[in-house]
Amino acid sequence: MENIVTGVRGVVKILVFIVIILTFLIWSFVCHFALRSPEKRLKTFSANAKFFSGLIIKAMGLKLLVKNKPADNEKFLLISNHMGFIDIMMLASCTPMVFVTSNEMRETPFLGLLTEMGGCIYVERRSRTRILEEMKTIVNTLKKGFRVVLYPEATSTNGEKVLPFKKTLMMAAAHAGVPIQPVVINFRKINGEDFTLKWRDHVCWYGDIPFATAMWRAATLKSVIGEIEFLEQIHSTPEDDRGVIAEKAHALIASKFVPVKGLPVEDQPPAEMQVDPT
Repeated sequence: MENIVTGVRGVVKILVFIVIILTFLIWSFVCHFALRSPEKRLKTFSANAKFFSGLIIKAMGLKLLVKNKPADNEKFLLISNHMGFIDIMMLASCTPMVFVTSNEMRETPFLGLLTEMGGCIYVERRSRTRILEEMKTIVNTLKKGFRVVLYPEATSTNGEKVLPFKKTLMMAAAHAGVPIQPVVINFRKINGEDFTLKWRDHVCWYGDIPFATAMWRAATLKSVIGEIEFLEQIHSTPEDDRGVIAEKAHALIASKFVPVKGLPVEDQPPAEMQVDPT
């Protein structure tokens, strides 16, 4: 009986998701053709993403807790840990922001369209030769007054730890004259229980898990309590050592991150000891 109820819940939520997403795409296309100014279009896309992400997390049964939210007039480069599409919607529902994602995502059917209509900035993570040019795009977006979201782990994770940060793109904040705003995202409760291995693959989308599978698992959940905590801002200059800045940001987020419970105890070096050449 429980499996039937879970299945029905999943089907209903998926249908609601589809309706919300289709409405989002239709409205975004209208805005795309109605607005000639790229800046106005990007502002509208980010506002659309906030509104529709809020609808989706409500439909999902996700209660969002936000701690230390900055004033609406503050501008910054937001960096955060990343466990999948759920935390993207959590962040997007807080305030209009422009997300940085990969060209691989842009090339992914359906998800590429969603990210484009959401006003994302794309970077080519598979090539280091273009990274400085892509950083200029982020800098220009920040200078225009947009809040930009960067996931410095450069991938989504399985909730075990915060991976080492890629350094270069984080320096866009210094070149734009805005602070870095570290944020930590945690899952506090899932179906009334702690964030354990039992529920990990219902809220984390990582590795080779197909998007459809991750979406279905998330849709079958009764409830989720997620938390976004804004941490101490980091002010930097273009002359600062990017490695030091990245380590400080990583330490702030890692110290507040609550990993999935139930992992076997293993001897392994902490994430900050792993070498990241970028």
